[in-house]
Amino acid sequence: MGNTTRDTIAAIATPPGSGGIGIVRISGPDAKQVLARMFLPLSSRFENFRPWFLHRGRVLDCNDEALDDVLAVFMPGPRSFTGEDVAEIHCHGGAFIVQAVLESAVRRGARQAQKGEFSRRAFINGRMDLSQAEAVAELIAAPSREALRYGLNRLDGLLARRTEALRAKLEELRMQVCVAVDFPEDEVEGMDAPTFSAAVENVSAALRHLLKGSRRARVMQQGAVVVLAGAVNAGKSSLMNALLGRNRALVTDIPGTTRDFLEEVCDLNGLPVRLTDTAGLRKATESIEELGVERSRQKLVEADAIVLVLDGGALGEAGATAEVCPEPAAREVLEMAGTTPVLVVWNKCDLCMPQKFPPSWIQNQTCCATSAFSDTQVEDMAEHLRALLLAEGDGTAGEEGLAPNVRQTLALEAALAELTALREDVDAGRSYDCCAVRLDVAAAHLAEVTGLSSPAEVLDRVFSQFCIGK
Repeated sequence: MGNTTRDTIAAIATPPGSGGIGIVRISGPDAKQVLARMFLPLSSRFENFRPWFLHRGRVLDCNDEALDDVLAVFMPGPRSFTGEDVAEIHCHGGAFIVQAVLESAVRRGARQAQKGEFSRRAFINGRMDLSQAEAVAELIAAPSREALRYGLNRLDGLLARRTEALRAKLEELRMQVCVAVDFPEDEVEGMDAPTFSAAVENVSAALRHLLKGSRRARVMQQGAVVVLAGAVNAGKSSLMNALLGRNRALVTDIPGTTRDFLEEVCDLNGLPVRLTDTAGLRKATESIEELGVERSRQKLVEADAIVLVLDGGALGEAGATAEVCPEPAAREVLEMAGTTPVLVVWNKCDLCMPQKFPPSWIQNQTCCATSAFSDTQVEDMAEHLRALLLAEGDGTAGEEGLAPNVRQTLALEAALAELTALREDVDAGRSYDCCAVRLDVAAAHLAEVTGLSSPAEVLDRVFSQFCIGK
């Protein structure tokens, strides 16, 4: 990114198009002077831009003619977003007006800002670390309330604090290793191989915990793919319609009505989900149905979560007391699921709700009973599904804020791989000076999360994804 923090930059900070308010932001050493050249105060008591105070006046265009009635504010550094002197002009939000205000600022000494340059300056000036800067962009692009909540937690620095605490532990271990190398004849407390290996494993376990949140980050930013699967006539299409609140899928009493998959987007209390209704799994009697069944199996492979729908009306009480899953389709779904989380739904519970529930053949899967004709039970099923999607890999609830994005995940995985290799070296009896090298590399990878050791090209790539006004 060809920029310099010695320049004073300006950009439109509000979305393109017309609106009630438009904001032009100016940042840099000459921000106050640029503002003064283009602002004509209306108050006779105006004195040199009282900091953090909105001043009413006229903004002047490139020819010193009044352009709009505006509010202007000056925010001196370092207590500003960028850490520099910052000025903002709040004008009416017409596209021409806002562009004319920006042009006036540029002609009076500012330079047009590049993508993400304001946030990059905040990072360079120590107002936020790289993970917090990324959280700013993720907040702007948040597709759901859940993504917004996790983005705010990252902006607060929770992820950065956790990774920095782990990096500090590695630095402490490295210091102990250096002492052991420099003074091999002396006794160094706590530096025997088992204790050292246990300390490394503690950090590794914490990293694995952080990495569990990467799945949640992807689900929240991109939405989750949820596949409804099971036998024919189990009620998958009816449940999909109930979740959507409208009749999207065709429903009949004829088994095998759904021949192909149907996809629709819905909101699970702030979590975006793409529901996929699939053809019932059975031995197909014709080529068209066979193609639909194969597509169903492919969708199961791509799913973030599977809703296994059981026909409670057909299974009856005997299905709930069986030791082995009585439905071939259900057995196939559970076998194909692998590590994909599964919600087992005993559907049509209004026809038959067994005394023993859940069935004995359901072991570690989350399950619930529902009926497509009961709003309350469908809402309960939706809550079970939402909790399943936001759970950790081991099924426990996710910790607030610990949802690293793709770049952060790669850095955490690289650090974990280095520590895994380090433990293998220690167990193999390799020398401590080799251990110090791996500790250095792992600590450097953790520093990448907050940007302490990120090269310029990484910073360019991160901030180029921002909008110009941020």
